[in-house]
Amino acid sequence: MRISDLIKMGLRNLSRRKARTALTIIGVIIGTLSIVVMISIGIGMNTNFKSQVMELGSLTTITVEKYANIMDSEGNYVSSKEQLMDDALVEQIKGLEHVKAVSPVLSGSMMLKSGKYENYTQVYAMDSSTLTEFDFPELTMGTYPTPEANHFIIFGSDVMKNFYNPNSRNYTTKEVDITKDKITLQFDSYRYAVNDKKKAFSLKVTDYAVMEQVNNYEYDYFCYMDINYFKSIYKKYLNTLKAEDRKKAKNAIESYERINITVDNIKNVTKVQDAIKELGFQTSSLAKILEPMQETSNMMQMVLGGIGAVAMLVSAINIANTMIMSIYERTKEIGIMKVLGCIIHDIKKLFLFEAGMIGLMGGIVGIILSYVASWAINKFGQPLFKALLSSSSMYSMESAKFSVIPLWLPLVAAGFAMLVGIVSGYYPANRATKISAIEAMKTDG
Repeated sequence: MRISDLIKMGLRNLSRRKARTALTIIGVIIGTLSIVVMISIGIGMNTNFKSQVMELGSLTTITVEKYANIMDSEGNYVSSKEQLMDDALVEQIKGLEHVKAVSPVLSGSMMLKSGKYENYTQVYAMDSSTLTEFDFPELTMGTYPTPEANHFIIFGSDVMKNFYNPNSRNYTTKEVDITKDKITLQFDSYRYAVNDKKKAFSLKVTDYAVMEQVNNYEYDYFCYMDINYFKSIYKKYLNTLKAEDRKKAKNAIESYERINITVDNIKNVTKVQDAIKELGFQTSSLAKILEPMQETSNMMQMVLGGIGAVAMLVSAINIANTMIMSIYERTKEIGIMKVLGCIIHDIKKLFLFEAGMIGLMGGIVGIILSYVASWAINKFGQPLFKALLSSSSMYSMESAKFSVIPLWLPLVAAGFAMLVGIVSGYYPANRATKISAIEAMKTDG
């Protein structure tokens, strides 16, 4: 039997019993709809958790902080300790497996002034040769510093938007045009410890760059510069301080504020953290924060997917029942096909094709309805999810998509629905091939 004949006969047989076929397809639609929507909710939770965490930084970055929190096995805070970090530790970490780049970090509080307006921000000084490895945002103007040209100051996208007049009664922010307005930089630490005989340190900003907005607080609101350039201007700042405060200010940069490490893959973050822990240092990473959230969403995904699987199991039983009934009604037709010399495998293929088509048609309609349901959940589901996830501070209800259907999900769902149909129809199809042609011819109908 040619494939075209097989398809024509299969579709004709399905159309002959429209009501029964439609009811069976509805069962598959419900099963597919349940699976796709339930899994999409789990994916939505996982995606939202990940996007919220990524706003705080990169998931492949590990930090060793100067002041580390000691946690117990259950993740509860126990105490804190000071970790002294130097260049020797930086070199040790560089030699660890899966580590792409390591940069010591110094930080300082700075005040930017533009006329009568000012803004306070935090500056982070890093090894400029490693910046490209830490997934820094693209620049809207300027270039990133390099070890050879290290005097560029990198401003976050929102730094220039938050200047204000300290003498004004109304706290209204002003956006400064960095290309036109004169801007100076001053260290805010020990600002009242300036030596009366010396002029306060002030640096005119001439070489700069601005990062594009990425909705990441650390990049949008802070500034960055090369660590060697930072040290050079900090020494000039030290010379303007009173003798008793100069030593305190100098000690502030004797040891690093933190060390940033970037790993080649998020899967290796835990391995690198464990290796650094063996060196006697506590670490932190956003990947660690994300882990329990993903475990929660994965568990939810399995539970919701299981509910959908039950619905699909019921539809599989309906398909098997429909095909068995079809065999009883078409016994004489099967006998005629055998008498005319139809190959047994062709009879099996015919019934498997019909069962597969029921699954495929139900799957396609179910997928279409899944997109409609997903849209409705995202538009009207906020009150329900707000109640369910009220304990999760990381879940942003305003920007959340509660149901996310990636491209692979409908494709897998359609294939799975068709597979369920074929598997469900295998027993009836196999049974059809065993019907005796002589006995079938004696059957009425």
